[in-house]
Amino acid sequence: MFIHVVLMSFAPETPVTFHSDVEEFASRILRECDGLAHYLYGLNEAGRAGGFTHAVIGCFDDEAAHKRYQTSAAHQEMKIFMAERIEKLVVFDSSALS
Repeated sequence: MFIHVVLMSFAPETPVTFHSDVEEFASRILRECDGLAHYLYGLNEAGRAGGFTHAVIGCFDDEAAHKRYQTSAAHQEMKIFMAERIEKLVVFDSSALS
């Protein structure tokens, strides 16, 4: 298994509808990306999150599936849609759970 986690914070003027649109992208990615076992976009409820308000978490069959996801049309379109609203972002990728 390959784990991909992205923690993000967004510009204060980001509308609520933005997050529902990202959830739709997440559903599309889950449908379209082969080798993806789980994919979630959600609110970070941790009080110690350091300002990172949301996360994307993907669980892939292997690193090759993660690489295919990175170049998929659905993921590229989601990144473009989100880019102008993101203020901070940090990524964690690991095959440690293999």
